[in-house]
Amino acid sequence: MKKTGWLIYYKNDAKRNHAFIDWMITEADSLGVTLKLLLREDLVIGIRANQPIIYYHGKTIDHPEFAIVRAINPRLNKQLEQLGIAVFNNSVVAEICNNKAKTHQYFLEYSIPMVDTLFFEPGAFELSKVPFEFPYILKEVKGRGGQQVYWINNAADLQPHNFLIQHHEIIIQKPAPVLGKDLRVFVIGSEIVGAVLRHSETHFKANFTLGGDATLYSLSNEEMVLVQTIISKLDFGFVGIDFLFDQDGKLLLNEIEDVVGSRTLSHVSSINVVRLYLEFILKNI
Repeated sequence: MKKTGWLIYYKNDAKRNHAFIDWMITEADSLGVTLKLLLREDLVIGIRANQPIIYYHGKTIDHPEFAIVRAINPRLNKQLEQLGIAVFNNSVVAEICNNKAKTHQYFLEYSIPMVDTLFFEPGAFELSKVPFEFPYILKEVKGRGGQQVYWINNAADLQPHNFLIQHHEIIIQKPAPVLGKDLRVFVIGSEIVGAVLRHSETHFKANFTLGGDATLYSLSNEEMVLVQTIISKLDFGFVGIDFLFDQDGKLLLNEIEDVVGSRTLSHVSSINVVRLYLEFILKNI
């Protein structure tokens, strides 16, 4: 009998990522797995008779062996786990890695190098509370793909972001010594499957989807040790660990993408990251 899995997206994200979804479903089929796309908007989760429940289009549904959650919703990951479904990424990874403040605070305990960072709850930010000189960088803690990341040169630059500052959790960071250059390391389980150097000549953000260039990157022994230290502290499924560079070219942890894309890796290599991910899942359910 074929194994079954759910692939869960929000509707708008599913539209943007239809090629990746088709790739996952095709690779799953070749491995003898029925992978079904479910939209988060069609699911209702909660408790009934003191038991966790999930409804799809208002009805009960047979549970799969595993779920790949590509919707950023740690509560959903946790609910699926409570239903006895193997979840990738798990709820702990989803909770920490989808919040930049939590990511920095979590890995600070393990002496992972990173830029100076301040945490602010919604409405708590005041310019007088920032001990950094301009410029600095303002980020919404749940922003992804280089979105909700702003370069702040002076007080006037804050004005367009008043709503964000008042209504969302943010972090304030000193810029990294090297601008327009970062490194994404792709990880499946405890294995590094590839690393991509992203760089931009025109912007402090180097994201490939924002117009940056990308090249395959070979990690040094020192960099490998740092990445493996991070990997050892969480039970990853498939993530992208992003680094900035200090003045000596050493890595600084920037963030970890729970719902990581594969465009850059596919652009610079022939690595079939989807097949590797599915093979990892099948070994671990």
